[in-house]
Amino acid sequence: MSMSRSEAQWFAQAFGQIVASVGQAVLGKDHVVRLAVAAMMAEGHILLEDAPGTGKTSLARALAASVAGEDKRIQFTPDLLPTDVTGVTVFDQRQGDFEFRPGPIFANIVLADEINRASPKTQSALLEVMEEAQVTVDGVTRKVGSPFMVLATQNPIEQAGTYRLPEAQLDRFLMKTSIGYPDRANTVQILSGAAVKNRAAAIQPCITTAAVGQMAELAATAYVADSVLDYISWLAEETRKSPQTRLGVSVRGALAMTRTAKVWAASQSREYVTPDDIKELAEPVWAHRLVLDPEAEFAGASATGIITGVLGTVPVPKVGA
Repeated sequence: MSMSRSEAQWFAQAFGQIVASVGQAVLGKDHVVRLAVAAMMAEGHILLEDAPGTGKTSLARALAASVAGEDKRIQFTPDLLPTDVTGVTVFDQRQGDFEFRPGPIFANIVLADEINRASPKTQSALLEVMEEAQVTVDGVTRKVGSPFMVLATQNPIEQAGTYRLPEAQLDRFLMKTSIGYPDRANTVQILSGAAVKNRAAAIQPCITTAAVGQMAELAATAYVADSVLDYISWLAEETRKSPQTRLGVSVRGALAMTRTAKVWAASQSREYVTPDDIKELAEPVWAHRLVLDPEAEFAGASATGIITGVLGTVPVPKVGA
């Protein structure tokens, strides 16, 4: 059953309330906040590539506080072990039995700070939980909370002592974006409230975690015309055909676009997806999935440029309301 107009209007209102709530802690970054909330509603994960001190932790905390959820922070370091993320089974001498002690991954919003500083072995501990929302330790599988989102960060400046994220893990991130520094007016506002160290602590929940699940289910019913699905497929195919790429957008990437576009449309009181939704989301949803040809990259090619070129090449379908 497709989403109705009234349901789309309700979704947009609730979505806007969450964005406004998070915006109390992350000032002047409405578009990035909307992307983060959309990722949560699409049951995906987001990668933030930013310099330190731009509000990444505040975003994670504010998201969790706004939906009455639990947030955990994992500082990724070279000596971090997979069990430090997932949890470990220990023997309880008093009970005479083994007991599982859950790791910080068991939360609604998990901030994986500087994820590229941990070894590939530790990074791989996130693969299962990001794809299937479950963790397997010592042969026992346990579900994580709902909603569940990994908000990972990496520093684009410092590359010493880091490990590049493998393509399989990058493909599991629904979006990649950056918060960036606030403008002068918002910086002044932040400085005027310097006494408040944690703005997210003052945020009151505006929706429950159960309601977030209902919103995610509702967004999945937004209508996508066959012509728009063909548009998504064509765009993805063109990224794979590009001589500048070694690896283009996968089918998983096309599915990610479809899920995200449904949420994006509903957040604007529409019960149907338009090609403009795809064009607006193409860079954050797809750019990080491209693997560029080394020679093309050396010549100045970029993932953003390839996405822009493909969008300018593929004909845009006409879709009526």
